[in-house]
Amino acid sequence: MRAYLASSIGVACTAALALPLAVYPGPAHARAAPIAAPGSTQSLPLLPLAADGLDRSVTAPSGDAPAPAPAPADRGIAAPRVRPFSLVGVVWDQPSADLRGRVQVRTRAVGGAWSPWRELLPYGDEAPDPDSPELRGVRAHGGTAPLWVGASDGVQARVRPEGVVAGDGGGGAGADAGAGADGDGGAGAGGGASADAGAGAAADGGAVADAGAGARAAALPSGLRLELIDPGETPAPSPDRAVLRALPAHPAHPAHPAHPAPTAGGAAPGARPSAEAPGKPSRGPSGVSRRSARPSPRPSRPSIRPSKPPVKPPWPSVRPSWPSRWSAKPSSPRPSRSSAKPLPYPSTHATPATPSTPPVDVLAEEATKANAARYSAPRPSIVTRAGWGADEKIRETGHVYSKTVKVAFIHHTVTGNKYSCSQAPSVLRSIYRYHVKSLGWRDYGYNFTIDKCGKIYEGRSGGVTKAVRGAHTLGFNTNSMGVAVLGTFSAKKPSAKAVKAIAKLTAWKLGLFKRNPRGTTHLVSGGGNKYKKGANVKLHVIAGHRDGFATECPGKDLYKKLGSVRKTAARLQGR
Repeated sequence: MRAYLASSIGVACTAALALPLAVYPGPAHARAAPIAAPGSTQSLPLLPLAADGLDRSVTAPSGDAPAPAPAPADRGIAAPRVRPFSLVGVVWDQPSADLRGRVQVRTRAVGGAWSPWRELLPYGDEAPDPDSPELRGVRAHGGTAPLWVGASDGVQARVRPEGVVAGDGGGGAGADAGAGADGDGGAGAGGGASADAGAGAAADGGAVADAGAGARAAALPSGLRLELIDPGETPAPSPDRAVLRALPAHPAHPAHPAHPAPTAGGAAPGARPSAEAPGKPSRGPSGVSRRSARPSPRPSRPSIRPSKPPVKPPWPSVRPSWPSRWSAKPSSPRPSRSSAKPLPYPSTHATPATPSTPPVDVLAEEATKANAARYSAPRPSIVTRAGWGADEKIRETGHVYSKTVKVAFIHHTVTGNKYSCSQAPSVLRSIYRYHVKSLGWRDYGYNFTIDKCGKIYEGRSGGVTKAVRGAHTLGFNTNSMGVAVLGTFSAKKPSAKAVKAIAKLTAWKLGLFKRNPRGTTHLVSGGGNKYKKGANVKLHVIAGHRDGFATECPGKDLYKKLGSVRKTAARLQGR
């Protein structure tokens, strides 16, 4: 009977324990979150276009002027049905090859209408340095600047070589292009290299008018293809990994007014000579400790070495404002333990006093170093790579560093201004994928990026406080950093929030490397169209891309703001 009861109880307990497992899901199942869809790239070859090679219903929708017939040398594609994408660009095989032609695209919004034609410009000025493995590798390609078009599912692209005259004599597709017709100029109304590249020379018939109808078309680079980038969905990182919160400036240097430097006697300026440090016994007027007034059980031990008499420095006293190995010796002797009065003669073991003021050249050098070290600015809030959803699996492993950061080059991304601040992470993921997968770079090109709402994003990986070598200013990527503002600012002013964010970021980062935002410095050119390789070039510490390369970047309206950026950044450093 007992055995039967025990068996029954055991069966009942087992069933009761199993019941909750069948009713409620386990913790792992309950916390499962949907996995964000990764990004993707569609690569479509640009082929020669025959006279009837374009879909006329696509090129001339209702309300648009008829598109001219393509010339025999034109290349392009009409793809009215493709997987959704949000960013476009054109690439070719050799990064050293020049695109001597004009690239235009139009896209169809998902469930919407076709856009006007917009121009894509060469991207050779924002690239790794000419002799870097990143640009000379087998994966590297040439390409245009990318253009953000938003969610789209149809595209048409055409490339017309320089020297080709369209059938209507209007400079090819320029007659209906309206490169800036969408209000933001796309990539054609002031892209990165328009000033010197000559890519848009045909827009007003420039080269075409001189060439004549019988001119030979310029050769286009091999391997032309259209890249359609889908940024994928934004993953949801843990809050502690998404953003680097703002931090105050570094602790003030001892020479800062808030922390006065000690005087020659060891006290702060303005303090009474007899003041003692807290916690130490004070001395009376005779120099004897108050504790010594108590009777001692044994006589005090006489001093072995007599103290030195006061030594008057040979130079006038200089108020020290920085710690240095040239600090003056105390001007008054330390009293002997056995006597309240100093001995009337100097010690035979005394050494000559160190001068209280160093030579002028040493003084200036140390003062410069000390002053540079004392200036710093608070770190602004920075969205990390995890915060904007960078796929770390597509970039190369490891990092490349410079020795220091001497210059901050300011850019615009030339991706257009039609994006919302909530879309900025998607724009960054698209540019990142274009840089790595389409152009063959090791990582995202810029060190930092700023959107129109003033939010700062970490760019190339390797550490926001370190001198990570980027791919942003051809010929000057070493010992510099690249800061890009999302948008095109050739005919549109940047937002006040974006300009303020540039000042905050540069004040903090340049302060880490003891740079004065209002100063100048020198960089050695790695080669470009403005300075030959090996040239020692004088630059502003905060410079525009056009200062190091013959380009329109960062757009005339953003470039005009750099003077105020320098002043604000210097003020934030306490200068």
